[in-house]
Amino acid sequence: MASHVLTSVAWPYANGPRHIGHVSGFGVPSDVFSRYMRMSGHNVLMVSGTDEHGTPISVQAEAEGVTARQLADKYNDVITHDLQGLGLSYDLFTRTTTRNHYRVVQELFSALYKNGYVVPKTTMGAISPSTGRTLPDRYIEGTCPICGYDSARGDQCDNCGNQLDPVDLINPRSRINGETPKFVETEHFFLDLPALSGSLEKWLGTKTEWRPNVLRFSHNLLADLKPRAITRDLDWGVPIPLDGWRDQSMKRIYVWFDAVIGYLSASIEWARRTGDPEAWKQWWLDPDAEGYYFMGKDNIVFHSVIWPAILLGQNGQGDHGGEVGPFGTLNLPSEIVSSEFLTMSGSKFSTSRGQVIYVGDFLRDFGPDALRYFIAVAGPENQDTDFTWSEFVRRTNFELANEWGNLVNRSVSMAHRQVGAIPEANDQRDADHDLLSLSGRAFDEVGALLRRSRFKQAMTESMRVVTAANRYLSDQEPWKLKDDPVRRDTVLHTALQVVSDANTLLTPFLPHAAQKVHEALGRDGVWAAQPEIRTVSEEDGPDYPVLMGEYASEQAEWKSTPITPGAPLQKPTPLFPKLDESLGDTGPDWARLD
Repeated sequence: MASHVLTSVAWPYANGPRHIGHVSGFGVPSDVFSRYMRMSGHNVLMVSGTDEHGTPISVQAEAEGVTARQLADKYNDVITHDLQGLGLSYDLFTRTTTRNHYRVVQELFSALYKNGYVVPKTTMGAISPSTGRTLPDRYIEGTCPICGYDSARGDQCDNCGNQLDPVDLINPRSRINGETPKFVETEHFFLDLPALSGSLEKWLGTKTEWRPNVLRFSHNLLADLKPRAITRDLDWGVPIPLDGWRDQSMKRIYVWFDAVIGYLSASIEWARRTGDPEAWKQWWLDPDAEGYYFMGKDNIVFHSVIWPAILLGQNGQGDHGGEVGPFGTLNLPSEIVSSEFLTMSGSKFSTSRGQVIYVGDFLRDFGPDALRYFIAVAGPENQDTDFTWSEFVRRTNFELANEWGNLVNRSVSMAHRQVGAIPEANDQRDADHDLLSLSGRAFDEVGALLRRSRFKQAMTESMRVVTAANRYLSDQEPWKLKDDPVRRDTVLHTALQVVSDANTLLTPFLPHAAQKVHEALGRDGVWAAQPEIRTVSEEDGPDYPVLMGEYASEQAEWKSTPITPGAPLQKPTPLFPKLDESLGDTGPDWARLD
């Protein structure tokens, strides 16, 4: 596998706080993957940021009585703090309103235009009759003219997967206020996807190992590609870098186009902020580097078709060739890791419908690792999964607290009480060797699953070691071996070694708890590094918060690390306090389901 691994994480939209449905798709899976890859010795670059342009920002800003920039600043700060609290180990989590991002977007736009893959076209644009504001494609719903689905969006139908145009919808309506949009002629630039379809199809044909839902959806899209607008009649976004266009106050690059370019612009910003402006090239230009893109299933089209098309056009590798753009021959995605939806009572989480559990609220009451565990073991990896408070309480109490927390607590407590330190192992028997062999084999088995983003299976295999260790303690009964301290110490040593092994296996999933277990075993230093919020600035620009981290200095490695006999132990505190079972019936007071 490549030594340089790019983890590109879908950009959360900065028009409000994010809910747990969002982070189940883009957040936790990408962090589990990145932490494992770092522990395995790879050079990981994990990048993203808040998506801050487009009509949805303007609409929410008007509702809150602030400017679009003020709204973006507000929710960029909220989201940054939430993701830091969740422990998402970004090398850089930035934003799309930076001067660096504007420059990269404009240069890439110009390269596509020069190569003939961006073309002008007169089209019918949707306007809100009551406000005069342009309605973006995704803010228009109606009946799909192809399959008859009555909630198709203006850009695509989630039911049949076909690309659409708002004017094609039957009975179109605004998602903002329900009114029927007015369609007027307007001139815009389009990404000429048909001129890239042959190259896209050839490239996509090599991706046989992708998740079936991604491949199926992507191949369906290729069958009917149309030119797609990449500019809009807006006053909030990246200016169009062409003479006659750049000074037009109501013409901007469309948000979907600039957001996917953020993966590249964030990598370039990270390189500059870490003192080596050329460092980004190791992840983008080295053909042996690999790039993994994480998102929910509603983002597949942008990452498996449109973003690769943009890259092919910039590289001069479209159906009619062209020159290599200013960034060099950029790598296309190695894999698209798309999750299904985390739902609530069978419906997609929706802020507008009051069907939402915000990340910040959840972290305040339950901490990060309980949520990370639920998403990993019960989340929407391959199919939509319903979040219920009863299932969350059950898994927290019976799996995290009773299984993992109990193993750590009783192993460390007994060794602390009987010896005061990690004991020696001078009387090893078959049962000890069998358990140690099981935990040793798990590193290859779980690692293979994590490399393929099979998070549920990886967590299941990791917890199998925990279950076996609990059974071992019950069978060996070290509390009854007062008259045989050598054997007692060997059992406790074996249990503690497997606690150490299991903690390593669980570190990508439960990094906060992993640090506590590391310390409970008498070890010092940072085992699992956490992201830090740093305030940065640009020349002639405002300060803003970013997430970064010192991950290279953490001790966590993907291997069994021998425990040290004689290392002093302290009486442990509960790793995962049990939740009141009544919470499973109602949820906390702040959780609402209107």
